[in-house]
Amino acid sequence: MKRRVFLSSSLLVLAALPVFAHGAPRGEAKVMLAGKAVSIDYGRPSLQGRDALSLATPGEPWRMGADAATTLTSAADLAFGSVAVPKGSYILTATKDDKGGWTLNVRDKDDRKNVIASVPLTPAPLAESVELFTIELKGEKDKGSFTMSWGMTAFSAGFTGK
Repeated sequence: MKRRVFLSSSLLVLAALPVFAHGAPRGEAKVMLAGKAVSIDYGRPSLQGRDALSLATPGEPWRMGADAATTLTSAADLAFGSVAVPKGSYILTATKDDKGGWTLNVRDKDDRKNVIASVPLTPAPLAESVELFTIELKGEKDKGSFTMSWGMTAFSAGFTGK
């Protein structure tokens, strides 16, 4: 009888574990450019009444999401204006400057201190607040756009792929 109770209790605890997990949901943005896949995998933290982007420290990289690092994987060579990003996998961060502007940082996946590209982001106000951090990739033929939205602001940059 004791063995049955122990087994039943153990199964109940295991079944409840996902309820107690505190991780943010994961999101994925995908686009095809020049017939090649480009995707971003990221955590989607919630604002929970905060103005989270205002809390970012100027000059310090922000992980752009929650939990595991935000990753860019591209089968295409990308160009953000004159800034080239060869096909491959990268870590993405964003950095706020002391004037409130933001830059997208494409970092080497194996050496996160090595910034491959720094891309200025263009801010735009939103009509409604975005509760969960969101990244979108859009594209047509070889032209794409990256947008991250959270709170009352969206930040974007255009790019091409080949």
